[in-house]
Amino acid sequence: MVREARTRAGLTQRALAQRASVPQASIARIERDTIIPRFDTLERLLFACGVELKAVSHADGVDRSLIRARLAMTPWERHEAGIAAARALIAMREIPMRATTSR
Repeated sequence: MVREARTRAGLTQRALAQRASVPQASIARIERDTIIPRFDTLERLLFACGVELKAVSHADGVDRSLIRARLAMTPWERHEAGIAAARALIAMREIPMRATTSR
């Protein structure tokens, strides 16, 4: 996510490091998936790329209606739904991210 936001913003790792006050080496490790950043670090990096990250809280964190709906499907239907979801994610990656100015 960080690499994609950075490249879409036209930034080098060094430029992002300066904007976000995060060591360039840390950005490299995050982009290689060797470390997982804390939420506030991820938020700062994405914001420096012009992307706003929002955390959404659910009451108990689990939408049980979605689980029930999946369990009601046949294995083939679940397979087809998974493929459709993957295609939707691929299509979303092709949509340019909009930069936001609010924080």
